[in-house]
Amino acid sequence: MNKHLFSGIRLPGVGQRIIRSVVVTALCFAVYFLRGKAGIPFFSTLAALQCIQPYQESMAETGRKRVIGTFVGAFWGLIAILIQMYFLSGQYDDTFIFYMVISVATGIVIYSTVVLGVKETAYFSSVVFLSITVNHGVSDGVFMYVFDRTLDTILGVLLAFIVNSAQLPRKKQKDILFVSGIDHTLLDNRQKLSDFSKIELNRLIADGLQFTISTMRTPAAAMEAIGGLKLRLPIIVMNGAVLYDINKHAFLKSFPMTPAQAENMMDFLRNQGTNFFTNTVTDDLLIIHYGQLNNEEERRIYNDCHNSVYRNYVYSTEPPHENVVYLMAADTEEKIAVLYEKLMDMSWISNYRVVRTLHTETPGYAALRIYSSEATREHMLQELKKMLHIEKSVTFGSCEGNYDVVIDDSDHNELVRKLKDLYEPLIWKA
Repeated sequence: MNKHLFSGIRLPGVGQRIIRSVVVTALCFAVYFLRGKAGIPFFSTLAALQCIQPYQESMAETGRKRVIGTFVGAFWGLIAILIQMYFLSGQYDDTFIFYMVISVATGIVIYSTVVLGVKETAYFSSVVFLSITVNHGVSDGVFMYVFDRTLDTILGVLLAFIVNSAQLPRKKQKDILFVSGIDHTLLDNRQKLSDFSKIELNRLIADGLQFTISTMRTPAAAMEAIGGLKLRLPIIVMNGAVLYDINKHAFLKSFPMTPAQAENMMDFLRNQGTNFFTNTVTDDLLIIHYGQLNNEEERRIYNDCHNSVYRNYVYSTEPPHENVVYLMAADTEEKIAVLYEKLMDMSWISNYRVVRTLHTETPGYAALRIYSSEATREHMLQELKKMLHIEKSVTFGSCEGNYDVVIDDSDHNELVRKLKDLYEPLIWKA
């Protein structure tokens, strides 16, 4: 066998939901034996597995639906069995007519959940109703059979609640601000946020983790990349030029160029024959002024982004000099390299911070982003810490020497695993 056959395969990690599902299933069978094999463990495990959820709030909601649905389904199941046994003398049991009547009765069960205002429990009610009417075996009496089915379900819900709530003794580091990059840190190599990372981060954030992101992306691009992540804190975007509240859709702070700096840089770029996008923040709006689009990368940027509800593109031959958070030029790699070298030779370049991106989504093109010298991620992080009254912080990134914790393998959820160890270390270790 070729030893390299499976070398490129990356198996996902075993998450908490899988572990908890195994534990709760084992507990359901253990309780079955402790009860002297009373009841049917299938119903306990079914209810328990349905209630094991990634988040406590979703588990509680699923458990509530399961319990209400159980009582509604058990009520109609009891009525159906009583009618079949005592009014019809069981003569239609296990016949085609019997199953057609049960099918119609399922509609009555679902309709009753609508009448009672608990239509979200319709599925659970139907499952319990069918489990009682189709699989009934009433040697111990009708009422006892229905009671056992109900008890089986309630036990499964209770065991799921216990297992989902169980935690090892950990110390929560809620006085530390944890800050992560996005690319090659939080996202994997396919530019995706894994389900494991999303679930675990949301759980930690709900538990009190002080966590945010710091990225060169705009607020819109950042939110698109981390969709589903329930961040509570403002995010540092545009390479530290802006602090943005994603919940209020508000720009809390920015380090824009002065009007004189903006005018000087625009004049320089025009003299070099270089087009540029002017990113300004005005009244909680990100407005991107652009002129004629002369190359493939400029057209791609505009076509990909101008329909976003978070971005506002405005055609302008004379962009404003006020509230400019950064200028961006996109051109061939050769032209950007020449432009970068000329910029670095300017006597006034210390008033700016220039970030060169060597590779863009269009092959053969590169980009320059030009900020005020004050607009750095480190500077904005200090502002955020002051705002939150937090003194300590831990940063995560992929570049050695630039961050407190270096992430080498984002494909294997390394960020979340290291974050968990730092935020909630075990009080005792073996």
